Amino acid sequence: MNKILISFFSASGVTKEVANKVANVLGGDLFEIEPVNKYTNADLDWTNKQSRSSVEMNNLLFRPEVKNKVSNIDDYDTVLIGFPIWWDLAPTIINTFIEENNLENKKIYVFATSGSSSVDNSFNTLKNTYRNLNFISAKRFSSNVSENDVTSWIGKN
Repeated sequence: MNKILISFFSASGVTKEVANKVANVLGGDLFEIEPVNKYTNADLDWTNKQSRSSVEMNNLLFRPEVKNKVSNIDDYDTVLIGFPIWWDLAPTIINTFIEENNLENKKIYVFATSGSSSVDNSFNTLKNTYRNLNFISAKRFSSNVSENDVTSWIGKN
C-alpha cells in the first residue's frame, strides 16, 4: 500500500484549497510548505520589480527558508507537490522543499494553480533541475477544481 504525502505551498489560499480536495480524493497526509516569513500582498505584487516575489524569482538560486520540515519523509512512497505558478515556474520555496527532503525513489506528482498559465514549463524545469528524481506527471488546476478533476488526473497515472 502506497503512503501518500500531499505537500503544498499556498501564498493566497487557492493552492491550499486544491490541496485539501486532492487529500480528500487520495486520502493522503497534508503538509503545508510554509515560509518562515509569510508573503504579504505587497510581497506578491508581480508588477513591482522590487517586490519580494519578483526579487526571488529573478534569482532562481534563492531558497526561502521554510518553517517546518517533514519529519517522516521516508514513510512515503508517493509525494505530490502543489504550488501557484509564478513567472511560468514553481516558486523557489518549492526548490527549498525538494532540496531539504530526500525524494529519491519516490513517485512525484506536481499540481499547480493558475488562472491561465500552463504547468508544463514548471514541471519540465523541475524535472531537468532534479534529474535524479522520479517526476511522473503534472496537472494545472484552477480554483474551482472538482474531485472528479483530481480523480481523472490521478487515475490516468
